[in-house]
Order: sequence, then structure tokens, then C-alpha cells
Amino acid sequence: MESDSGKRAKESGVRDRRYSIRYPFAADGEMLELQSGNRVSGATSDLSLGGCFVCVRRTLEVGARVRGTLTHEGQQVKMFAVVRVVRLRVGMGLEFLDIDPGSNPTLLTWIEYLCKAR
Repeated sequence: MESDSGKRAKESGVRDRRYSIRYPFAADGEMLELQSGNRVSGATSDLSLGGCFVCVRRTLEVGARVRGTLTHEGQQVKMFAVVRVVRLRVGMGLEFLDIDPGSNPTLLTWIEYLCKAR
């Protein structure tokens, strides 16, 4: 038997593309859209090894590629990502395409902490 949410997802043409568990997580986010040079900033609401959702007032377009930095308690994760989902006046979902090699240990530490805190 199919759930109501499954029916709504099929009807809207949306499917869940997440490959990693997302955890509630607040970090400051700064994004630079590479094509236009537009900058946006906000705060994450969740995080996974594969992406995050950033609450922003002004969203970028789906498909936009960004260089971004997430900052939490003085630690930073620098990444290259693509905007996969936009929720107007709420924010945008990012899929990480590449994590800066120097940032990878920090991201892994954040995720490990979030897994244990569950």
C-alpha cells in the first residue's frame, strides 16, 4: 500500500534523490554562484555527506553551480555544489559535487558527531 506522501511525490514529479541521511544542523553558509557571480548567505537547517539545505532569503536557480563555505563553531567546510531544490522564500537544497580536501575531515567529524547525538 502506498503512502499519501508517496502519491504526492509521484503526482508532482518529485522523487527523493538523497543518498545520505540528513541530520538537523545549523551552520552559517556563504555561496558564490559561479556563472553570475551572485552571492547569497544564510544558515543550514540540515546536513549530510552528500549535501545540505540552506535557508536563504534570495535563492539561486535549480542547476546553479556554487562555491560555498559552511562555518560552524569556528570550523569551515569549503565545497563545490549544485542547487538541486528551491523552496521560494525558504531556501535551497545543495548537492555536494566536491569537498575541499582540507575540509573533508571537518565534514566527517560533524557527521560523526551528529550520528552519535541521534
